[in-house]
Amino acid sequence: MSMNNINRRKSHEVKVGNISVGGNNPVIVQSMTDTNTSDIEKTTEQIIQLAEAGSEIVRVTVNDSDAMQAIPYIKESLIKSGITVPIVGDFHFNGHILLNKYKTEAGCLDKFRINPGNVGKKNKKDKNFTTMIETACELNKPVRIGVNWGSLDQELLASNLDANNKLSKPKTLDEVMCDSVITSALENAKLAESLGMGKDKIIISCKLSKVNMLIKVYKKISEICDYALHLGLTEAGSNERGVVYSACALGPLLLDGIGDTIRVSLTTDINGSRSKEVEVAKLILQSLGIRYFLPDVTSCPGCGRTSSDYFQKLASDIDKHIKINMPTWKKDYPGVENLKISVMGCIVNGPGESKHADIGISLPGRGENPTAPVYIDGQKNVTLKGNNITNDFKEILFNYIESRFKT
Repeated sequence: MSMNNINRRKSHEVKVGNISVGGNNPVIVQSMTDTNTSDIEKTTEQIIQLAEAGSEIVRVTVNDSDAMQAIPYIKESLIKSGITVPIVGDFHFNGHILLNKYKTEAGCLDKFRINPGNVGKKNKKDKNFTTMIETACELNKPVRIGVNWGSLDQELLASNLDANNKLSKPKTLDEVMCDSVITSALENAKLAESLGMGKDKIIISCKLSKVNMLIKVYKKISEICDYALHLGLTEAGSNERGVVYSACALGPLLLDGIGDTIRVSLTTDINGSRSKEVEVAKLILQSLGIRYFLPDVTSCPGCGRTSSDYFQKLASDIDKHIKINMPTWKKDYPGVENLKISVMGCIVNGPGESKHADIGISLPGRGENPTAPVYIDGQKNVTLKGNNITNDFKEILFNYIESRFKT
């Protein structure tokens, strides 16, 4: 895994199973299942799917006794399948009851997620939260104190609104909401510390679904605490909306060095793959040069100068070729994920883009000479012609990978 020169915010390192979050570690990709956790087979199957897609931590809902009692069996099934991804239990409303009653099962989880807005009301709130933190300390488990504006502590919000109304220049409702989210996270983190939990066991998240508000909240909280931070819009949406909103929210924060784990919360299409959110999270990190997971293929959008079908098919073939071969390449050719490939459609930007890549091909545009120069490390290497350009380029690509990355 590779990191660029972004100056990361310093946070405490938190050990989650076999993964280290925060500190000097890379930004970690996280996801969550949408199965009924008590369905051991389906939940295990989806966790494996997410882990194989690249999710480094997976969260599961633990909402009742059946879900809690399924955890050891899920963990056992994962181990038998060779999957060691850390599993996080997501607790709301009755988490204090489940954790107190099923400590053995809770011990099979690698982290607990606690939402302060859903642990109880009035005098029961701190008591229930205390029970959960004490169990985490007893079992030596880290926690994520995850505040959501959709389930914010209403007593805290009401108190802050009352205080705001007395100001000579009151803040807007959104500003009070943001302040309340931050206050909830930090007050509960301090309460957890007072109960014996170290900073190296605490991760904080402050999730909202408005991009600008999310950015403001994380920039502010990053300046006033050194807890590890988990980033993500609480509800990003589906399809293009979910992808764009997530990228716009996470990008500025990650470029500022803020964030130790991320999740892209996409609404899954009917019969769609849950692992799409993992792929999008990885692409966000790769687009910013923070981490690399696959060789990067740059291709042009096409225009009236290009013979669209030809270069589109080549770009698609190369993408598929990389994804199919990456499991083997990653083992045999360490560092191959950093490779830059260019597949361009005509002479306008083709040669220049190809020279900027490690290896690139500039296809003939409409009406241009039917030749395709290949550039390696900025220099023209060979010119391909004929009907076998795709396979010829794949062979050149493989030879380049073998020569550069073979250990």
